[in-house]
Amino acid sequence: MIGAESSRTPAASAARATLRDRFRGPLTLFEKEIRRFLRVPGQTLVSPVITTVLYLVVFGYALGGRLREVQGMPYMAFIVPGLVMLGVISNSFLNTSSSMFIMKLQETVVDLLVSPLRYGEIVAAMVGAASVRALAVGLMTWVVASIALGDVVISHLFYAIAFPVLTSIGLSALGLFVGIWADKFEHVNLVPTFVITPLTFLGGVFYDVNQLPGFFATLSRFNPVLYLVDGMRYGLLGTSAIEPAISLVLLIAFDVLAIGICLVVLRTGWKLRS
Repeated sequence: MIGAESSRTPAASAARATLRDRFRGPLTLFEKEIRRFLRVPGQTLVSPVITTVLYLVVFGYALGGRLREVQGMPYMAFIVPGLVMLGVISNSFLNTSSSMFIMKLQETVVDLLVSPLRYGEIVAAMVGAASVRALAVGLMTWVVASIALGDVVISHLFYAIAFPVLTSIGLSALGLFVGIWADKFEHVNLVPTFVITPLTFLGGVFYDVNQLPGFFATLSRFNPVLYLVDGMRYGLLGTSAIEPAISLVLLIAFDVLAIGICLVVLRTGWKLRS
């Protein structure tokens, strides 16, 4: 009996060692990306939370006195899911876009492309690390807001987890593509400034889209950020303007598309091999 157990132990150890060796490459890249944003936690973690909390204070207290309730709940509680998603969206995008652009600028991206890593492993490692940062910011924002409101009830745990996780994956992949596409720092800031930020503020973070006039209410349905914010609001508060299952399916489709584009771009070497 002892001999049989002893004979299995080396095999099990060898299997574990093989598994570690198999994923050593992507895990090393993942850890590198994690260390990159942890070197400046004040800039990458604390600052976004403070900015988001300021939105809560300014909009919550300034408008909360006038808008007592929205969709049957206090206005301050209503805006919390949108603020959480605001942190997730912006930080997931910025992490991968800046990281990839810096690698291009320093001409180290070629070393990454000629490494034994598969393209899928590169995407998984960079997107995974960016998602960790984004979800950390979103979680800290929710904790601070919950302490301020004195309410930590989560209505639908599945949606409350699925929406920020899938959003961070999709926006991280989008940021990776923009980092590859960008030729200068202005290009990296172009998408957040002129696309992501406007869509976020017009995506129902601070207001109920059902209260908009007919034309604008219909127009807002073409804003992809609305589906992210509304799905998160359903997860945390149990109320939504759009069927959450529809929002979730659209979000998954966006993730698949964004990751697929990144894989194609890496495989072709577009704007990466000079």
